[in-house]
Amino acid sequence: MKVIKFLVIITLVSTILSCNNQGVTKKSLKNDVDTVSYALGMDIAKKLKVNFSEVDKDLFMQGVISGIDSTDILLDPEKVNVIIRSFFQKRQAVVRKKQQEEALEKVEAEFGDAKKEGEKFLEENKTKKGVKVTESGLQYIILKEGKGDKPSATSSVKVHYKGMLVDGTVFDSSLDKGMPSTFAVNRVIKGWTEGLQLMSVGSKYKFFIPQELAYGAFPRKGGKIPPFAPLVFEVELLEIVK
Repeated sequence: MKVIKFLVIITLVSTILSCNNQGVTKKSLKNDVDTVSYALGMDIAKKLKVNFSEVDKDLFMQGVISGIDSTDILLDPEKVNVIIRSFFQKRQAVVRKKQQEEALEKVEAEFGDAKKEGEKFLEENKTKKGVKVTESGLQYIILKEGKGDKPSATSSVKVHYKGMLVDGTVFDSSLDKGMPSTFAVNRVIKGWTEGLQLMSVGSKYKFFIPQELAYGAFPRKGGKIPPFAPLVFEVELLEIVK
């Protein structure tokens, strides 16, 4: 639940609830204000049941009463919003993690064979002549070694590149677009971020990027890059953009 919704609920309850230290007074509906007041209460209760079913009703009412009467306050009023926001941010993080794990399990069940094929390709490829392997598992071949400076993670660079699947299918190419691409080194996939920092300006490398350093379980480029696909890039570092 969004924190703002919860804060609105608290504000409405504090505004419309008439209560004392002995509890809520039961009343009948005698006019429009009574009816709307009761309807708002029911609406708030519905939202609480949907968004925060674990609410402790006694402590909730105790908090409302303390807020209205400014007595027997158990929390610093200045920290209330922080407490609420922190709680629901943590809850949202748990929900997102669970959703991601479930999505990953589903993709692995469907594309597990493709993942194994990619791992097999990289295992065989690293034994080929000229292939170097970094600690992360990034593989590369130096096609041409430049003599310029090397970029850092925070540099912006201008490059020409061609991106392929391991079967040679091209899914993206600055050469086909007729113009180089400029971007920050730390704003691309991990394999690129690491690989570019190995290159001097004027170099041309061929990278073989494991799926965990690329897009992982989730497809990209309109489905042109399938789940768990290792990627092959030919990259020419033209310039470090100042």
